[in-house]
Amino acid sequence: MYKHTQLLGWQIAVPVLIGIAVTAWIGIARKEPISLFVCLALVLTLILFSSLTVTADPQTILVAFGPGLIRKRIALSQVRACRPVRNKWYYGWGVRLIPGGLMFNVANLDAVELDMDNGRIFRIGTDEPEKLTAAISTNIAPLS
Repeated sequence: MYKHTQLLGWQIAVPVLIGIAVTAWIGIARKEPISLFVCLALVLTLILFSSLTVTADPQTILVAFGPGLIRKRIALSQVRACRPVRNKWYYGWGVRLIPGGLMFNVANLDAVELDMDNGRIFRIGTDEPEKLTAAISTNIAPLS
């Protein structure tokens, strides 16, 4: 069993917090309700994407952002291979479409790439790529 939570990277947290503060100040100072709605949306986004928790057991991998409303469950029977990779900087953070598949990431550029049986890939951003790869690899059925 593997479980690890990675917190939102400062690269995202600091600009979002500044955006919340500026938007709230504008909304209060100018009495503009739309600014307060934007501020609320930024706060909600920060909460939803505050962390990324990865849990791997012998049957499944669960990848969940923040409180778990945004998540993906993957049966290990669907995974053909996995390996540590380095994301390109412009792939960004959050839930992202990337060439060949999908990525969940909250910080840094390290990830584990899963080759799925449907020909797509799924990347899991992590600050423990070697440990996550080892946890998943031990439970993947060998290719025939």
